[in-house]
Amino acid sequence: MATLNDVAKRTNVSKMTVSRAINHPDQVRPELRDAILQVMTELNYHPNAAARALVGRRTRVIKLTIFEDMDITEPYYMMLLAGIANELNQHQYALQIATRNSYEVGECDGYILTGIRDSDAGWVARLDQPVVFFGRNRQGYDYVDTDNFQAIQTSTAYAAQAGYTYLVFVGIAVAEPFELDREQGFQEYVTSHQISAQIIRLTNHSHSATAYIKKHWAEFPPNTAFICASDRLAIGVETAIIDQGGQVPSDYGVIGFDGVFLNQIAAKRLTTMKQPLEEMGRAAARLLLTKIAHPEMSQASHNQEKIIINSRLSVAESTR
Repeated sequence: MATLNDVAKRTNVSKMTVSRAINHPDQVRPELRDAILQVMTELNYHPNAAARALVGRRTRVIKLTIFEDMDITEPYYMMLLAGIANELNQHQYALQIATRNSYEVGECDGYILTGIRDSDAGWVARLDQPVVFFGRNRQGYDYVDTDNFQAIQTSTAYAAQAGYTYLVFVGIAVAEPFELDREQGFQEYVTSHQISAQIIRLTNHSHSATAYIKKHWAEFPPNTAFICASDRLAIGVETAIIDQGGQVPSDYGVIGFDGVFLNQIAAKRLTTMKQPLEEMGRAAARLLLTKIAHPEMSQASHNQEKIIINSRLSVAESTR
């Protein structure tokens, strides 16, 4: 059976050069890379996954590019990463994490993009590799997401059915599709059911929610439920209610969104809309690998692929 050393001797290069040609083909001159490939074929050298990548002119690397700041106190991205990495591992692909300032470092076969805003999207059209968005987008790119409209409608319906008569949606102050869908879900439910309600938009920090609720405490009578666009906001709301002497959940209810960690550490464990992030990560990886295997699935030649995985309401101590 031929070895890496045999390939190196026949090509008259070092084993390191052969290894580099297999694992980092962009670092080797094209003519030398072709010569190494030819010798591998002649010697019937059995390539591993990286060598097969050389044959197909692929890196077998996928980049998860995150365009927003990550908070180490919340494992949102860890759950997503686990799903993507576990799926890629089954197909002998490596995962590389990139950020706003590093997405162009090194080669890859495709991108999974998350946290991207409209102002960041201009460079995507210039990419040669296929992309999948984590989250609905306005540009027509394939994506994986949860049904944000349905999720907030479910949360709002639960609050109303629990007997809370005044409902407040605490949203994130960004004009992005996920947030607009959540706000619309709330608005349509309270309007169709003629429920007294209001909408608040804040930065996605618990201290912002705490400060706002304390400042406007007189506006929120007993029997109010707060439907929040994130667990981070929900914790801030709950903290303010308790600090002001309000009783959770008898007088005030709080519902979050995400359900990956923060809901468990609240003073009263949060009722929250739990996103299936691991499952969504796997779905994003599968969709991207399908696009890589079928280059004809370009954005110009097929309809936008949408994979929607529903979240579920996890009821805990912050609501009746």
